[in-house]
Parts: sequence; structure tokens; C-alpha cells
Amino acid sequence: MPAHPTRRLSPALALTLLAGIGIIGFTDRIIMNVLVEPVKAQFGLSDTEIGLVNGLAFALLNIILGLVVARVAERSRRLTLIALGTFLWSLATAVTGMAQNFVQLLLARIGVGVGEAVGLPATGSVISDYFPPSRRATALSVINLAAPIGALIGALGGSMIAARWGWQYALYAAAVPGVILAILLHLFVEEPPRGQHDVVADVDAVPPLRAVLWRYWERRTMRHMLIGNAIASMIGFGLNAFVAAWLARRFGFSLVEAGAASGLVASLPAAFSITAAGWLGDRWGRTNARAYALIPAISMLVATPIYIVGVTNSDAFWAVTLIGIAALVQYTYMGTTFSTFHNMLHPRMRATGAAFTGLVYSLVGGGFGPLLMGGLSDALQTVAPTPGHALAWAMAGAASLYLWSSLHYFLAARHIEADLALPTDPEPA
Repeated sequence: MPAHPTRRLSPALALTLLAGIGIIGFTDRIIMNVLVEPVKAQFGLSDTEIGLVNGLAFALLNIILGLVVARVAERSRRLTLIALGTFLWSLATAVTGMAQNFVQLLLARIGVGVGEAVGLPATGSVISDYFPPSRRATALSVINLAAPIGALIGALGGSMIAARWGWQYALYAAAVPGVILAILLHLFVEEPPRGQHDVVADVDAVPPLRAVLWRYWERRTMRHMLIGNAIASMIGFGLNAFVAAWLARRFGFSLVEAGAASGLVASLPAAFSITAAGWLGDRWGRTNARAYALIPAISMLVATPIYIVGVTNSDAFWAVTLIGIAALVQYTYMGTTFSTFHNMLHPRMRATGAAFTGLVYSLVGGGFGPLLMGGLSDALQTVAPTPGHALAWAMAGAASLYLWSSLHYFLAARHIEADLALPTDPEPA
């Protein structure tokens, strides 16, 4: 019986609220992408400094605190941490809008990263305890809809609010839903029993951190998927950080036009990509476990040339259309990767595993992706005919790295069946 009178053990309610929190979290994380031009103009920033604010600043403390909080989550009520973290990053988003200089902007974005480090690592662990292994890719794909839907809300809503009232008010508006969702989660969702859908020797034993890290290294599937995920996330974060700016510079889109176009072509196709891949992975995976690695491997192989042709196209219609087509298959790695990790981890390893994955995702992807993209764009300014061309060339070069990510998923497919057959209990000391 629930300890709290208003809380329920409801998979549907938990999935709905946690997906909502993920969406708002991603909105708060990436809304600065569509605000690049007005923020750059107000503070006189370079593309490299913009990349620092939108990437590495967010990741700085996130990568350290994420692991620390995850160890706490293995032993305590995870939903309390998620609610608290959601409240903190929402507050930091509002504070970002109050920044008066580059340093304050940087510190506020670090605050958003701190809040997400508290709130997000335990989400996958909770979902894995609500849903059995055969449904986890689908459930975690719903959680991973945070990226495309959050990008759409941030890009479209943020640009419209910024164009009418200023970029600061876009950040104030983005902060409100997170506070509401944090309260709803704390009041109405019960903590699920750990490991209720898993066969483990001792569900209460909390393996040490080294056991979790060793699991990622010793199982070749996890090793290759982690590398492939890191590369793909670096490319994705880097590209998305500058899509709106590229449309404005290359084709003269207004703030609202760039925000709407970048949000639509990156978000709606990506939402289909993520959910379809999760569903297909669970369906195909019943008879062939290699599906969880082959789906992203093939998808990124297909997406690479389409994206390159799109971003270098001189016609705005075809450029936007081709990027949208690439997004249909570009993000299939998310749900299938995280479900594979959770299916190979002991229930008391999952929050730490999610934090470790998040560390790589945040540092390599969210941290260095936008920074490297901005730096490459600045470097190409001297040889490109216009700033728009320089940014397009930088984005095309980055997109080609999807081939590297695809290779690691093909390698993971060679080992996944054998690795999934191994027990999830930690090795004895």
C-alpha cells in the first residue's frame, strides 16, 4: 500500500509525467539554440562562445554531480530526486533570462546542468522497474521523445515569444511547466518496487561504482553502443545548436521563421524516428536481439548522405526538406541503446548506469558538440564566401561522422545476443 495517500503505482501515469518532465527538461536545455542570434548580438559573442554557453557550460557540473546523485538514487527514493532536480533546473532557466553579461549567462546555464544532474539519472531506472524487458525499448523511446518534442516547443515557442517580447521572456515561459510537473510527480506517483520484472539473485544489494563501470567495458555490446551513442549525440547536439542560425545566415530567415523551420524539421520526423525504432526494436528483437543494434547502424548509414546534401543545398526548400528526411532515421539509436543498457544492468546498477551514460552524453555530446561546431564555423569564416556557407560546411563535415557511429553499432550487433544471455548480477568480488 502506498506510503503517501495520493500516490499511485501506475505505469501509464509515471510514463506520462516522466515523459513530460523530459520534454520540458530538453526544452530548457536547448531553447538557447533558437536564441543564438539575439543573445549573440546583445552580448557581442562569437560562435565559439555561443557553443560554450549552449554546450560545455551545461555539461560542466552535470557530468560530476550526475554520478554522485545516481549513487544516492540506488539507495533512496528516486522520484523525490527527479522532482527536486526538475524544480532546480526550471529555476535556473528563469535565472538565465536575468543574465546581464556573458559570465552570468554562463553560470546560469551551469545551473541548468546541475538541476538536470539531480533529476534525470534515475528516470530510466524508474521506467525499467515499471515495464518488463520486452517493453522497455518502447517505454524508453517514449521518454526519449523529450529530445524532438522539447526541441519543437523550444524552437517554435521560444522564437515566437522572443520575437514579440524579447529572448528573456522565452526563458521565463520555459521555466513554468517544470515547476508544475515537479509538484505533480511528487504528489501522485509512487516509487515502483526495484527489480520486479527482473530475475536477479539479490535485488537489494547495491553494487559498487567500479562494478557498473566494468560492466560497460567487459560487455562488448555496451562498449560499442556507448561509443556510437557518444559520437551520434555529439553530432546531433552540434548540428541542432546551429540549425536556426544557419537558416538565418544562409537563407535570410527571420527569428520566427528559423525557429519554426528548425523545430519542425528536427522534431516531428525525429519523434517518429525514436518511437518507431523503439517499437520495431521490441518487435523484431523478440526473434532477433541483433535488431537493437542493427536498426541504428543502418539508419545512420542512410541519414548521412541525405543530411550532407541537404545542408549544402543552395535552395531553401530542398535544404529544409532533406534535413527533415534525414531526421526520420537519424535518431533511432536513442531508445534501442538505452533499453539494451538497462537489460544488461542489475536493477541497482541502472541509476548509476544512466548517470554514466548521461556523463558521456552530456560531456561528449551536449558539451563538446556545440563547442566544436562553433569553433569549426569560426575557422571556416576566413575561406567561405559568407558566414552562412561557413556554417553549412561545418555542419556537413560534422554529419559525416555519423558513419563512424554506425560502424560501432554494426560491431555491437555481432555480440549482443551473447551479451544479453549473460546474468545481470554483478561479478563476485
